[in-house]
Amino acid sequence: MSFSTWLAFFAASWAISFSPGPGAISAMASGLKYGFRRGYWTTVGLILGILIQFVIVAVGLGALLAASELAFGIVKWLGVGYLIYLGWKQFRTDAAPVAVESQKSAPFSVRELILRGCLINITNPKGTVFLLAVVPQFLDLSQPLAIQYVVIAATLCFTDLVAMGFYTSLASRMLKILRTPRHIRWLNRTFGALFILAGTVLASFSHHK
Repeated sequence: MSFSTWLAFFAASWAISFSPGPGAISAMASGLKYGFRRGYWTTVGLILGILIQFVIVAVGLGALLAASELAFGIVKWLGVGYLIYLGWKQFRTDAAPVAVESQKSAPFSVRELILRGCLINITNPKGTVFLLAVVPQFLDLSQPLAIQYVVIAATLCFTDLVAMGFYTSLASRMLKILRTPRHIRWLNRTFGALFILAGTVLASFSHHK
């Protein structure tokens, strides 16, 4: 993987990690309920869930590549289309405000928070589909795939650690914003536009593989 390819993925990873979803809501809920130092254990679980999903996607892509490079190329273009569709759908949606119950005296368990975060990502099929749409765009098929998978996974985990830490530490403030329908609409349109932009850029970027 060239440095320019990694840099493109690094930029895309921030949009992926900061996009609202079950993981972000879970991180904010833990931050509000337990504070940053304890609530951040949920992020550890979320990262474990991402890594498990990534292994599943990597194995699937490897099998697909072994079967046919044409099929792999088709998956890449379907991924571009999926990103644009996802962005358009999120741009137009008016999600309900987030509501999380605050319990400052709630019992704390590191194992429970890690397990909860891990299960949230493992049981979210959209995450697997999303990785399947994004990862092929940055693979150089003329180079060994294993090291590319490691670099992509490490980069995504890093940006997610930062993003979930941000959501956790600013839980109270963020939840006040996310309880307002107008702000929810603004966030959806912002991230929707980012996804559409990412899909459009990746469509041209993939020509140079």
